[in-house]
Amino acid sequence: MMRKLLFGLFLLFYSCLSFAKEGMWLPMLLEKYNIEEMQQLGFRLTAEDIYSVNQNSMKDAVVLFGKGCTGELVSNEGLLFTNHHCAYPNIQSHSSVEHDYLTAGFWAKSKEEELPNPGLEVRFLERMEEVTDSALAGTEGLAGSDFYRKVAENSKTIETAASDSGKYEAIVKPVFHGNQYFVYVYKVFKDVRLVGAPPSAIGKFGGDTDNWMWPRHTGDFSVFRIYADQNNEPAEYSPDNVPYRPKSFFPVSLKGVQANDFILVFGFPGSTDQYLPSQAVNLIMNQTDPDKVRIRTRKLELLSKHMAADPKVRIQYASKYARTANAWKKWQGEIKGLKSMDALKIKKQFEQEFQEWSAQSDSLTEQYADVLPQFEKLYIDLEAFNRANSYYDEIVFRGTDILALADLFPRTENGWQKASETIRQRYVEELGKKVQEHFKDYDQTTDEDVFVQLLRMLKADLDPSFLPLHFHRLMEVNDDEKLLRKVYRKSVFTDEAKLTGLVKKLDEKHIKKLQKDPLMAFYKELRGHYQRNVEHVYRDILREINQVQRTYMAGIMAMEQNRALYPDANLTLRVAYGNVEGYQPADGVYYKHFTTLKGIMEKDDPGVYDYNVPQRLRDLYAGKDYGTYASDGELPVAFAASVHTTGGNSGSPAINANGELVGINFDRCWEGTMSDILFDPDRCRNIMIDIRYVLFLIDKFAGAGYLLDEMNLVLE
Repeated sequence: MMRKLLFGLFLLFYSCLSFAKEGMWLPMLLEKYNIEEMQQLGFRLTAEDIYSVNQNSMKDAVVLFGKGCTGELVSNEGLLFTNHHCAYPNIQSHSSVEHDYLTAGFWAKSKEEELPNPGLEVRFLERMEEVTDSALAGTEGLAGSDFYRKVAENSKTIETAASDSGKYEAIVKPVFHGNQYFVYVYKVFKDVRLVGAPPSAIGKFGGDTDNWMWPRHTGDFSVFRIYADQNNEPAEYSPDNVPYRPKSFFPVSLKGVQANDFILVFGFPGSTDQYLPSQAVNLIMNQTDPDKVRIRTRKLELLSKHMAADPKVRIQYASKYARTANAWKKWQGEIKGLKSMDALKIKKQFEQEFQEWSAQSDSLTEQYADVLPQFEKLYIDLEAFNRANSYYDEIVFRGTDILALADLFPRTENGWQKASETIRQRYVEELGKKVQEHFKDYDQTTDEDVFVQLLRMLKADLDPSFLPLHFHRLMEVNDDEKLLRKVYRKSVFTDEAKLTGLVKKLDEKHIKKLQKDPLMAFYKELRGHYQRNVEHVYRDILREINQVQRTYMAGIMAMEQNRALYPDANLTLRVAYGNVEGYQPADGVYYKHFTTLKGIMEKDDPGVYDYNVPQRLRDLYAGKDYGTYASDGELPVAFAASVHTTGGNSGSPAINANGELVGINFDRCWEGTMSDILFDPDRCRNIMIDIRYVLFLIDKFAGAGYLLDEMNLVLE
């Protein structure tokens, strides 16, 4: 009886084996593992239509946008859709108090008005190929850093060969925790221009209150255009560049979606951890997430106070606030979801099944018998160092503007002495740009407040052994004002003119002088203590955990060798699919699968920035002036589906059974954010803006209907 119970829980844990809705699948393996099931669910195309290296396919219309989002091509002139929140830093970079595109939105009325975005890149996947044997060549008998060093050496050789003398960007990435390796070959475009973005009152409607929530009414989209040289090849920005002519682009459907419709999401999911042991889940749920939430809660309170008091600060810190708040709220939902699923019980029951299988003592299973006891010891060893690492990461390394700025500068002259003149010059040029970017979005009063309050948390919450003795004394004998006077305000890092001058004449002498700067000395002491007393132990334990995890994953693959398993996300192109559907997050509560403009007007509140609906949208609603984008007299805004997505899928195309674009993925429901670790098909939902709302906003709201002329609109 007990074995039947355990087996039932095992099947629940690996619901991907029986539920089509779970999984982020490798596109080159769809023919082998998924296409038959997808077609049974209603998909009308083939695996070759999705991913092919021999003919144009959907993969040629999907890009990795920037450093961690997805975008899709919708015209033969390089027109691209992604999310508003993915474009937020770019919109902000073009904004000022005089031209506040965050608040007012931006729409180019012609290609000549489109705005370039230095540093923004998009990547098209040319091909992917399994290279496991080559990546692991010569690793037999190696362990620890020796193993990873050899894999890195092999990967570099593979990448160099695949790059075709620099024509492509190639990267080798592991899947299944290093049991398989693939090389991904990209073509990178560097001239990407902003075409349009709605006001934040539409693109971020609901702000942090509605973030991760359903029902949702956010118009989370933006429009860009990719440019190429005269030969349609990647090129740095030039006014002589021309719109890129893609191999493929998505037809845009005006037919809408209905409950139970098949939906495919094609994009670059960032990171998941579906195969973690119970000890890891316990650490995430009861230490890592709560610690980071506590720190970010304080930071967000401080930022919010200063942003509310000054419009300039609001613009400067808008993107920083959004980045901080996004993960902050996600972690809270993750904790709640894992606890409500009783995730630890599910994991432990599966581990008992795994232990019974590995105890069979045959040649296949005996190598896995010690895996789970090793996890038990290693995660106990990790706990204290994990907390210290989280606090240093959230407070010292990314908590304040001024410490993040100090981190960009050399802390000793050793590296400068060893570098060539070319490398030095390039470093100075990049450093100058980063200093300029820093001061554009920096307010000293705001950052001083964050600096003091977060450092107080660091001292109060961490074991004293994880912090320098001088830091303790400094915090104890000085009140906030004295601390700022001694460390912060005497620093050259507060003075843009002086710091810019220092960068221009940077040499060994000035690097040595910089070490005496009070803030640099303060930061250097904290970072040095972290490296000596936290980082190396933390990384050593993680390295051991990763080796055991690799063995554990190999055991799972052996145990389930006759079943299809999907690898964790790693910011490479994946296919996920499911159905349009609502859900029941709690007893007595049921959410429909769609929202409409009526819901926006019900939330309209002119006194609240995130809910202050633009007057133009109010007027269109009052006149029911929806054009051809309405359905049954209502204007659709967003819809939900049971597709397995995560960070990185932001901006991914939502595709119907005919391969047509029906929406843009932008979020998940809060009750299902634990899907990165454990997927629940009853509660995990992805959220997409309905493409009809996108087209309505471009056409009727923004008056940029000329963009629709480029698209292949499907009416029937």
